[in-house]
Amino acid sequence: MLTVHEAAERLRTFDNVLILTHLRPDGDTVGSAAALCAGLRALGKAAYLLPNPELTDTLAPYFRPCAAPDDFAPEKVVSTDIAALALFPENAKPYAERVDLAIDHHPSFEGFGRENYVRPSAAATGEIIYDILAELGPITAEMALPLYVAVSTDCGCFAYNNTTAHTHAVAAALLRTGIDFQTVNKAFFRTKSRKRLALEAAMLSEIEYHDHDRVAVLAVPMSLIARVQATETDAEDLSALGGQIEGVDCAVTMRELRPDVWKFSLRTGPRVNATTVCALLGGGGHAAAAGCTVEAPFQEAKGRMLEAIAQVVPDFTL
Repeated sequence: MLTVHEAAERLRTFDNVLILTHLRPDGDTVGSAAALCAGLRALGKAAYLLPNPELTDTLAPYFRPCAAPDDFAPEKVVSTDIAALALFPENAKPYAERVDLAIDHHPSFEGFGRENYVRPSAAATGEIIYDILAELGPITAEMALPLYVAVSTDCGCFAYNNTTAHTHAVAAALLRTGIDFQTVNKAFFRTKSRKRLALEAAMLSEIEYHDHDRVAVLAVPMSLIARVQATETDAEDLSALGGQIEGVDCAVTMRELRPDVWKFSLRTGPRVNATTVCALLGGGGHAAAAGCTVEAPFQEAKGRMLEAIAQVVPDFTL
């Protein structure tokens, strides 16, 4: 495993770099990739982000200035915030065996890069990218803005328990560059579309409670998305909803991606290790936030998840 200094030195030797982001991209993968792209360009390197077909409108302003042209032929490939090859978008799969450097913060990281830098203690991959870029030169506002997106979104605007003193120190350093952090906070944490509110209302109206009301299951079937005519932007980070319910320490969000294909997102407290639960179903992530995909009808998929939770939590009861 590389050190921060070694990762920075590797990047200093790279040129014509293609940076990969994960399926259903979030603020951390996009912000980390965009900041790394800006940092490499500041060194005079050619660097681009591989277009991500699932990019949302909220994240597009940070991604599109770095998007690779169709004819770009990379010499080096870097992945940011991708824990497993299964999380590569379809257009990234041809690069699965060509990742020269993988940078991540998930305990479940699979080690697919030729070289890897992984720090599970980091609240976001954006924290790691900040440390690497700081080794390469001054952090500019162009790097700092997407880094703030990366760090703030992965720790719930510094409210989640993955937030550390280093997280706050990085955020403070980013703010000192003069970035417009208030616009970021408004867009990601204090704005909801009417369709988003309709989604949340429907999810809460059908919520199921288990384990003495400590486990909440919220479903987002394709029919619901179609009924309210929601976009991917409207459905961004729906997994945060269940964790806001008093008394719930294991919020399970089921999103139907295709007929009978359910993406599970868990947000948990100390009693339930989300990574351990999701690993039983082929997924992974962090102790308090993890995910997996199950191909089965709704009731069967839900049952598999509850059984996985029961295997991990000794006092679990339906």
